[in-house]
Amino acid sequence: MTKTTTFIFHLSPNHQIKTQNHLIRHKNVKHQLNFPSQLPSSTFIPISPTKIPSTSSLISPSNHQITNHNAEIRKFCQLGNLQKAMDLACNFEQVQDTVIDSKTYCDLLQLCAESKALHHGKQVHSLMISRTIEIDSVLGSKLVFMYVSCGDLVNGRRVFDNVVSKNVFLWNFMMNAYAKIGEYEESVCLFKLMQELGVEPDSYTFTCMFKCVAAIGDGGLGLVMHGSVLKLGFGFDNTVVNSLIAFYFKCGSVDNACKVFVKMPDRDVVTLNCMISGYVANGLAEKGFEVFKEMVGCKVSVDLSTMVIVVAACASMGGVSSGRMVHAYAVKGGFDEKMKFSNTLLDMYSKCGDMDSALKVFKNMNERSVVSWTSMIAGYARVGKSDDAINLFLEMKKEGVKPDTFTVTSILHACASNGSLEKGKEVHSYITENKMQSLVVCNALMDMYAKCGSMEDAYSVFSDMVFKDIVSWNTMIGGYSKNSLPNEALDLFTKMQREITPDNVTMTCILPACASLAALNKGREIHGHILRKGLTSDLYLVNTLVDMYVKCDRLFIAKSLFDLMTVKDVVTWTVMIAGYCIHGFGHEAVLAFKKMQEKGIKFNEASFTSVLHACSHSGLVQEGWKFYNLMVNDYKIEPKLEHYGCMVDLLCRGGKLSEAYKFIKKMTIKPDVTIWGALLCGCRFHHDVKLAEIVAEKIFELEPENMEYYMLLADIYSETEKWEEVKTLRNGIRNNTGCSWIEIKGKVNIFVAGNKDNPEAKKIESLLENLRMEMNKDGFSRKLKYALADKNDMEKESAVCGHSEMLAVGFGLLTLPPGRTIRVTKNVKVCGDCHEMAKFISKNVGRQIVLRDCNRFHHFKDGFCSCRGC
Repeated sequence: MTKTTTFIFHLSPNHQIKTQNHLIRHKNVKHQLNFPSQLPSSTFIPISPTKIPSTSSLISPSNHQITNHNAEIRKFCQLGNLQKAMDLACNFEQVQDTVIDSKTYCDLLQLCAESKALHHGKQVHSLMISRTIEIDSVLGSKLVFMYVSCGDLVNGRRVFDNVVSKNVFLWNFMMNAYAKIGEYEESVCLFKLMQELGVEPDSYTFTCMFKCVAAIGDGGLGLVMHGSVLKLGFGFDNTVVNSLIAFYFKCGSVDNACKVFVKMPDRDVVTLNCMISGYVANGLAEKGFEVFKEMVGCKVSVDLSTMVIVVAACASMGGVSSGRMVHAYAVKGGFDEKMKFSNTLLDMYSKCGDMDSALKVFKNMNERSVVSWTSMIAGYARVGKSDDAINLFLEMKKEGVKPDTFTVTSILHACASNGSLEKGKEVHSYITENKMQSLVVCNALMDMYAKCGSMEDAYSVFSDMVFKDIVSWNTMIGGYSKNSLPNEALDLFTKMQREITPDNVTMTCILPACASLAALNKGREIHGHILRKGLTSDLYLVNTLVDMYVKCDRLFIAKSLFDLMTVKDVVTWTVMIAGYCIHGFGHEAVLAFKKMQEKGIKFNEASFTSVLHACSHSGLVQEGWKFYNLMVNDYKIEPKLEHYGCMVDLLCRGGKLSEAYKFIKKMTIKPDVTIWGALLCGCRFHHDVKLAEIVAEKIFELEPENMEYYMLLADIYSETEKWEEVKTLRNGIRNNTGCSWIEIKGKVNIFVAGNKDNPEAKKIESLLENLRMEMNKDGFSRKLKYALADKNDMEKESAVCGHSEMLAVGFGLLTLPPGRTIRVTKNVKVCGDCHEMAKFISKNVGRQIVLRDCNRFHHFKDGFCSCRGC
């Protein structure tokens, strides 16, 4: 029998290692075995007897030593001491012919995963590679788990691909890992590969995959998976069936979701929650609420998720009474003490416009999160209580609650709605100080500045943005359009096309700029883009396109588009009615309004504004009163200033000035300058100087700096040859800031009275001088009566031709081919003198002139205007 020697290792520093024939100092053995010094000094590791060949070193470890070292490493893993476990493992692996077993590696990798210690995990992987450890499905799963848990999905996938035998657990784990980061397509690819390799899916596979196919909208694959579920016998697994129902709802297939639900023999609370949330997500909140009522009626136990979902359903329905009922039920169940439920509850009340109830919930909350504060702020902003939203934001900061992205975007919306530019700038400062300039926040900042009329600040934010998305560009272009900066909008649109592809929202933002400038060529380009991109199904966009053609004097194209539209909403009809109105086709506007009524489309405030304008411009007094009474009595719409203005204008054009004055006196809201201005225009048309003086006094009290009405009163005095009064007014009138423009070959040419920058200025002056001489010969000179002083006729004529609209008309006569219609746009109302001169040119030169001012279009042809002097 071979003689054996037993080793007993005592690792105390002063102890020795005893053998039968030798005495070896512990420090020497320690050096040779490279044991970790961190082990407790009193630890004894017994080593099993082993055969020592004559050629072997006395310090070769025994099997018992290896086993106990693995146990020691696992012990530290169980204690959560990763560093000591790693030290022991690394030192142990440096000894020849020693092996860390598979279970120990698994424990190390598990602890690395739990500790998110990627560096240590890679060390363990390196140890496995250096010892050529075979990575089976168990070790492979642990390695993949470690890498993915530590956020290194790339290396996790590499290990996964190299595992020869992969069980369904490992496939599920990788598919879930991709799904968690939104890589749903990759999850689906793995599922297909798993099927090709013959790995049978389990319930977790289907639960994950239904989520993925719903996210990517692959309904076809979802149906195939549904078949597999039934074939493999998972049709009775509630977890799988619940995910199937959720898939159908997310794909908008409500009927299929209901069919699956009906066939379920055993439904749990998760199933019912899924049905409620699915109905709500598909705009069927009422049906979701019915499911909840059935749950209560059948005494099915509800959980917190149920209550949160059903309150969200009430918010979608806008039914505050249903919300209160759910609130009462929740109080009985003790759910009102849960912050998540309370946050949803106050959000529901705010969305239903009941801010008092929302505030009660908010005040009764034992604990408030940033979500609680943000919901209240957003609620106040939503119902137009911007001051309350701003005050709550300030209170939130005092309470030490740090606003998040949603908070600052909500408060910026409140500032935008309220026009609170200074408060908005304070919020901007807070955002900058706390480095919250995310893309969403910057877009909200630009929107706030644009709605507050500060496009310079908006552009400053825009220019500082490192990355701009489509929303950023659209916000700026829309801001320029709405703030009467159409040229800037078009310039930015041109730059945008070099950076990013415009979408349908871009088109709706830029078309109003084209309409404002009467830039027909640019509008046609955009129309072509809409057709090429197949965006004609966007009703809002097509409505904007129709409006553009209306305002670019292409009413027949607008009407053609209108007739081709299969779906027309109230905006569509209103745009056409307004188009007929501003082009002087009052009867057509009234007819369209009546057809709209026949179609059963419910009128809104804008519809009545348009038809009342049409009646006033066409002198349809009786029709106007009929529509006004319809609005007030039948539709119960409270008249706004624009409705009152239309009625005053209607009465004035009918010569009923005293009736108009009494109507203003009976208004339920305080009349503004526009209302009094309409009456002043009526006074000028009917030469009522006495009433004009009374009305003018009202106007000057409201807007003493508005030169337009001083000039209008001066016109009234001039027509009655009250030159002393005219001179008195002249002393206080500043130069008119009106300008006019004309588009020729895609370029917008702008003219301002007295501006000599245009290279054709001398030729224009010469042409207009010749036209004045012809006007004298034809007797038009007697109509030049709107100048502001008792000058001689030549001086009056000179004043007339200096007006910007005539400069633009002159430029059109010189530049456009013979017979081409001259189209000019002016930013203020056309003056009487230029109106007369345009009539003369249309008759004597044989050119049609279309002059669009701030109120309407004037179509001049053969010496007549479409406005008929109104």
